[in-house]
Amino acid sequence: MLGIFTFIGMHEFYRMALPDRTVEAWLAAACGALFIFIPFTGDDRLVLGAIAALFLAFALLFLFRIKDIADAAREVAYATLAFFYIPFLLMHLVLLRQTTHGVQWLFVIMLIVMTNDSAAYYTGSAFGRHKLYPLVSPKKSIEGSLGGLVGSIGGTLLARFTFFPQLTLTDALLTAIFIGILGQTGDLFESLLKRSFGVKDSGTIFPGHGGVLDRLDSIIFAAPAAYYYVIFFFKG
Repeated sequence: MLGIFTFIGMHEFYRMALPDRTVEAWLAAACGALFIFIPFTGDDRLVLGAIAALFLAFALLFLFRIKDIADAAREVAYATLAFFYIPFLLMHLVLLRQTTHGVQWLFVIMLIVMTNDSAAYYTGSAFGRHKLYPLVSPKKSIEGSLGGLVGSIGGTLLARFTFFPQLTLTDALLTAIFIGILGQTGDLFESLLKRSFGVKDSGTIFPGHGGVLDRLDSIIFAAPAAYYYVIFFFKG
């Protein structure tokens, strides 16, 4: 499923950033989907090797398929950004799954993101008065953002007292705040990209809700945050 989402997400990114690069879009989507399976090899060196290989391959591809020399550097930069933004960050979900209590941590991420989004929406709708970052997302408010973090805390506490007793109260609070903030930042970052590219949604695969990137924007940023918290701080 993650491979499918990565494939679609990469294609959505290229459609927004490089709409005239159809061949490169399909190749990048396929390579990105394969990239996230590297952790199953058990060799961390392959991650760096794959990053180097992908950069070199797409640098050469764009080098010999120039359409407008004035846009060449921008196109290569977008192509590189796509790989780091989507498959590289989402790959951390696979890495997280391989840790102790990996399944529980995946559910914790989902809870943090979903409770954050829901609480932010309802808090912002009811009490939002001060804009959070109007240049990037005019509808988001500081009150909604704070309400979202409270919702994230509720989500981790729910995990703590139901299916994840190994999660201490300190873990619950720290991950809710840390991952919750990064999840909100991921949402803002995707809004920044869409505004920069002049589109409203990344895609139309979810009617009324946009594309895959619109649904995964918070999780993309939350995945590495959760993984590195687990390997460096979690004692469960």
